[in-house]
Amino acid sequence: MAYDRTLLAPEALQSFLSQHPEWKHEGGMIRRTYEAPSFLAGIAFVEKVAQAAEKENHHPDIDIRWRKVTLALVTHDAGGLTFRDTGLAAEADRLFAEVVRAK
Repeated sequence: MAYDRTLLAPEALQSFLSQHPEWKHEGGMIRRTYEAPSFLAGIAFVEKVAQAAEKENHHPDIDIRWRKVTLALVTHDAGGLTFRDTGLAAEADRLFAEVVRAK
């Protein structure tokens, strides 16, 4: 299956970042660190992100350090950021809120 590889216009990236201020544009990627209420809540969040990523066939870099989970997104085969990145980032925010509410 072919996926859209259209790079985000700078204005679209800035719009996303203004609506999601916890996300930062660093090193050609968008990155956010979440702090979960417990280690197991962080792992539950990672599981939900993994399920969403697998469904979209778009996988973030994930770094887990105790209660802190960092996600980094870029569309490697497009050579930069696409709507697939901002879409998964927004979904991750939604999933994190869901996990925190459940704990």
